[in-house]
Amino acid sequence: MRHPMEKALSVAVALFGTAMIGSCAAPQAAPPAPAPRPVASTAPTPPPQPAFKGDWRDAPQTPGTWTWSMMAGRSTAQFGRPGYTPVARISCDRAGGRVIVLASGNAAGSVPMALRTTFTMRPLSSDPAVSSPGWLGFALPARDPLLDSIAFSRGRFAIETAGLETLYLPAWPELSRVIEDCR
Repeated sequence: MRHPMEKALSVAVALFGTAMIGSCAAPQAAPPAPAPRPVASTAPTPPPQPAFKGDWRDAPQTPGTWTWSMMAGRSTAQFGRPGYTPVARISCDRAGGRVIVLASGNAAGSVPMALRTTFTMRPLSSDPAVSSPGWLGFALPARDPLLDSIAFSRGRFAIETAGLETLYLPAWPELSRVIEDCR
């Protein structure tokens, strides 16, 4: 028969061995983090450009490019930097026989605007009826000579809106396409 001390020592060694083996086991992996919930977001707005003092034709062009597409059944050209909200939009309202010119911005009501080309400058007012949230704009008859002045401006034109930075935009073929689609 074994001595009780030997028996206790055997049990202690067995428990110690079991504890050691258990501590060598691989740690349990943490449960995966829950997937983030989708958040509705809009494209970021580009940072404002410093105000230019001097001849508008010497001002740096507003950063971005023109793209053309059909939006809600309308021939539309948009200008902006890729990945950002566009800063200008020109679209054809063929049913209304007009071209809508929009600049990004908000106002409580009508604000003074102007369209400047190499050949002319025309003061205008934003029309809340043609603007949508986030946009200020006006409509011109599809055959308005000001549209030809934009298309044939020497490389650029400007959209001026009271309280907002002036947009100095290139006169690229996407604009001519919208104008011609409206005629």
